[in-house]
Amino acid sequence: MPLRHSPAARIGLSIAVATGLYGISFGALGVASGLDVPQTVALSLLMFTGGSQFAFIGVVAGGGSGAAATAAATLLGVRNAVYGMQLNAMFAPAGWRRFVAPQFTIDESTATAVGQEAPAEQRRGFWVAGVGVFVLWNVFTAIGALAGNALGDPKQWGLDGAAVAAFLGLLWPRLKGREPWAIAVVCALATVLAVPFVPPGVPILIAALVAAVLGWLSHARAAAGRPAAGAGVEGLGPDLDPYSRRDPHGDDRDSGDDGRNADDGRNGGRA
Repeated sequence: MPLRHSPAARIGLSIAVATGLYGISFGALGVASGLDVPQTVALSLLMFTGGSQFAFIGVVAGGGSGAAATAAATLLGVRNAVYGMQLNAMFAPAGWRRFVAPQFTIDESTATAVGQEAPAEQRRGFWVAGVGVFVLWNVFTAIGALAGNALGDPKQWGLDGAAVAAFLGLLWPRLKGREPWAIAVVCALATVLAVPFVPPGVPILIAALVAAVLGWLSHARAAAGRPAAGAGVEGLGPDLDPYSRRDPHGDDRDSGDDGRNADDGRNGGRA
């Protein structure tokens, strides 16, 4: 199927344009936080995971150390490793694609891929969204960084609060159940209480530790047969289980180690 007729390609391209434009704000905030234009552009080129990038410049802007900024960015970037395992189970890229795919494994490419049923469409969605976001994000980061240099004092334009707004914008759509909301509130409270007593950058690490402990307790309750409040509703993870397929009657079928099933009628889409 030509890319212009592919639903996944069209979705991926639209996501790439919308996300790429958002790179302008990161570029402006990067130079406002004290980084120069080459450093800001390098973050998008090499780190390339929006939430981690905003965490990094947020800690730097608050006066935190490079180690604290790196730790905060790393914590948020761990999710990409989980995405990688899911995507590998879905369509297992081979050859040179196996080494290139991790760079493009982000929220947007993962969401586009898991939203498709046909394996061929999953691959198209992943690559169009991943490559598209990468190109446009870096282009608009450079534009935002150059524009931010020309704007002067970021407080005059409200850019000093934009990083917080960006995080809320990223987080808000993911809070789909009572338990994620409760964890978010507890972590926010822990952050506020920690701010007066610890160096910049450390409160977000404390919040991450609190979230990890709460998540572990929730998992332990569920494993013991006592689901936490709000269990059974969507939380913070991807919506599609790549290890199984659902037949037309709604029964789950195990698709094997590589996600293929001779009974699901979709084998022809795989190379």
